[in-house]
Amino acid sequence: MDSYPLLDDLRLFGFVARQASFVAGAREAGVSQTLMSKRVALLERSLGVKLLRRTTRKVSLTDEGEKVLAWAQRILDDVEDMREDVARGAGDPQGPVRICASARLGREVVAPALSRLKQRYPAMEVWLELLDRRVDLVGESFHLDVRAGEVAEPHLIGHLIAENARILCAAPSYLLAHGSPALLAEVAKRDCVLLREREEPIGLWRMTGPAGTETVRASGSLASNDIDVVLRWAHDGHGIVMSSQWLLAPSLASGKLVRLLPQWQQSANIYAVSTTRSAQSAKVRLCVAALREVMASREVPAGPREPGSRRAKRR
Repeated sequence: MDSYPLLDDLRLFGFVARQASFVAGAREAGVSQTLMSKRVALLERSLGVKLLRRTTRKVSLTDEGEKVLAWAQRILDDVEDMREDVARGAGDPQGPVRICASARLGREVVAPALSRLKQRYPAMEVWLELLDRRVDLVGESFHLDVRAGEVAEPHLIGHLIAENARILCAAPSYLLAHGSPALLAEVAKRDCVLLREREEPIGLWRMTGPAGTETVRASGSLASNDIDVVLRWAHDGHGIVMSSQWLLAPSLASGKLVRLLPQWQQSANIYAVSTTRSAQSAKVRLCVAALREVMASREVPAGPREPGSRRAKRR
């Protein structure tokens, strides 16, 4: 069997396995469903095993499919490591780098950083996916997950991009009508505009201040998983909002929002999260450097870290 078709077929099989669908796998890979089905069938024929169980609604991995997927990931990673090692000797880095982030962080920070990176290193192939969920870096073949908040997974490495904190704000019109809360506990009795950020529990605001760490159960009749929608509602005076300093900075600078209880905040440093293996990649290190460069140019003041919080390993 020719090695190059085998590598391509293993890569295409990985798309189908991750998406549990030929349609979604073909869409992610950028090929037709017909080609995807043909190549996976040829891979099955070549290996002499059935890799997928096919139904009208989805596909699932057989026991042999699980084994082949694990081998495929190792083989493709080794091939990529070989390409990168050779590229180091030849000059500029080349080949694919896959990154994911939440929508606003991806648009405003990650996309500009990757644009600069591509201008400097044209041979790199960049894929950015904006997702409202935590990803499986290995299973979904991402090199980096850019996120706000401490890295709890012990098997992952957090590359610190910028210091950041979530803070409380409200519009002047809201404060004129309802007054400003004097204590953190009063926030629970106020109308709040709620934002769901990935797996963060909605409306459960854990903040650190002069009295240590306290939890406020915020409530309100307006909630969304889109920060632009939440900011619009907050600007319109519908309630108190909690979000990241870097994101709220323009609203605070323009006077559309006013910071409340400035002695209280929630640690939400921005990390580019990778596996231990990906952390050794020159492309990953360049991505991390570009992300730090973009965040530094924003000149967003960072608050102190939350005492006692778990810190990811910094690289």
